[in-house]
Amino acid sequence: MHAKDILIDGHSRIREEVHAVLDGLTEQQLNAQPAPGANSVAWLLWHLTRVQDDHVADAFGLEQVWLAQGWVKRFGLGLPRLDTGYGHTPEQVAEVRVASPDLLAGYYDAVHEQSLGALRGLAAKDLERVVDERWDPPVTLGVRLVSVLSDDLQHVGQAAYVKGLLQSADA
Repeated sequence: MHAKDILIDGHSRIREEVHAVLDGLTEQQLNAQPAPGANSVAWLLWHLTRVQDDHVADAFGLEQVWLAQGWVKRFGLGLPRLDTGYGHTPEQVAEVRVASPDLLAGYYDAVHEQSLGALRGLAAKDLERVVDERWDPPVTLGVRLVSVLSDDLQHVGQAAYVKGLLQSADA
């Protein structure tokens, strides 16, 4: 198995988990914060998708799906156009309200397709390319892609946990 195949498999697993979390959620559950200042399922899934979109697009010299396909307008969040949710205050988290699970699923699927397209063209040597010199040591493409997988897996796991809390409270 090649490194790109592992990365593609990892991203495919994230997609499965995103869809599993969204399955059966109401708009109210999607946007509910389980405690004051806590992240909602909507915020967690929007954030993980924005990070993947931002980081993969940057690493491969692509335009973010958020902008290129008009998702920023469809969501209409009132946040800066390139906001990914990083460092959001509790007030900003509460501003991320999503009308339906289908909107989040559509945006995630569009980002997933762009990510897979970029990953399919990878050669092993590409993973050594430096994509961010602001760090010491500089970040390579391989490190960035694993970082995105790690971040996405953490956030989708958190979203699944929040969904479980909300559904058990509603039962």
